[in-house]
Amino acid sequence: MTYDLKLRVWRGDASGGALRDYTVPVDDGEVVLDAVHHLQAREAGDMAVRWNCKAGKCGSCSAEINGRPRLMCLARLSTFERDEPITITPLRTFPVVKDLVTDVGFNYRKAAEVPAFSPSAAQPQAPFKMAQIDVERSQEFRKCIECFLCQDTCHVIRDHEDNKAAFSGPRFFIRYAELEMHPNDDGDRRQLVQQERGLGLCNITKCCSEVCPEHIKITDNGIIPMKERVADVRYDPVRFFRRRQGNPS
Repeated sequence: MTYDLKLRVWRGDASGGALRDYTVPVDDGEVVLDAVHHLQAREAGDMAVRWNCKAGKCGSCSAEINGRPRLMCLARLSTFERDEPITITPLRTFPVVKDLVTDVGFNYRKAAEVPAFSPSAAQPQAPFKMAQIDVERSQEFRKCIECFLCQDTCHVIRDHEDNKAAFSGPRFFIRYAELEMHPNDDGDRRQLVQQERGLGLCNITKCCSEVCPEHIKITDNGIIPMKERVADVRYDPVRFFRRRQGNPS
């Protein structure tokens, strides 16, 4: 069944912009990205939007829908009230290029800072042999499709531009966790991720986990274990206990 959908879409570029109202015909079963395509085809052929697979696997169509970071291809129109407009805006954390397209180059610069996988001397090159139980923890993080919704919703970089230089963000904290938990990796990135990549700035609000379309438990399975690993090398629990007891030695 076809019906008219009200859209409120942010239009503009790096110099500024504003929300514009549109009405487009849509069909039952469609998603927000379908509505955007209808809009491009009928009224706004010059509107910029990034997308690729339309199957929730490429991470390209990230946007903020009614204020929440989401993939447009996974946001079903049936979950919204038909008589209420759907507001679509670009990711707020990153600079706008045009309309719904943002410059996410920040994330690729942070990716380049991650030290590479360092195989152990016992198994210096593939194929690596290891028990499945030993790799299951890090395998979860490889489901990341790099939609950068977690980066967008993270208030440490979203609300504090000056933090970006020293903060990698949740997407890359799980990359560090993946490497640290790999049973055949000999690298030690714990001091690096704490002192130079901003792990200590994360206050584990779990907002990153809430928006992940792959349902990766970013905070519980990645960031918190990394904080625990950092504590192992930075703090001596015996000395801490003695100080609590009034013994400085």
